[in-house]
Amino acid sequence: MTVLVTDAGFGPETWTAGFEVDTALDLASDADPAGLADSIDGAEIIRIDFPSFADGRGFTLARQLRLMGYTGRLRAKGHVLADQYAMARRTGFDEVEISDELAARQPQEQWLARAQWGAHNYQARLRGGSAAR
Repeated sequence: MTVLVTDAGFGPETWTAGFEVDTALDLASDADPAGLADSIDGAEIIRIDFPSFADGRGFTLARQLRLMGYTGRLRAKGHVLADQYAMARRTGFDEVEISDELAARQPQEQWLARAQWGAHNYQARLRGGSAAR
């Protein structure tokens, strides 16, 4: 089973169409964004795999997809830690999909402590603006 993490905390899976449909993309963290331009048109959800909490390529890929104009649902899947939630949201992810085991080790309270991710954006404070979204 999996747990979905959003700014509201833990919740159940809400994408019911599966990831085998044409409107869903499942990407590896090393996917080349340049080759995805045609694929993201019409995609309702893109899920990017995080094979390890130490592998940050998924954050870069998410940001690049947003810069390419993708406005659909963007999900991080796998080994994302509660401490990385703010980074996930800042780079463009809408939600994080974690295993039940990870949810047991890092309970909802740890994720909710980072749910105000926009309020702790030091880069925006240095630029004199509000939180970048």
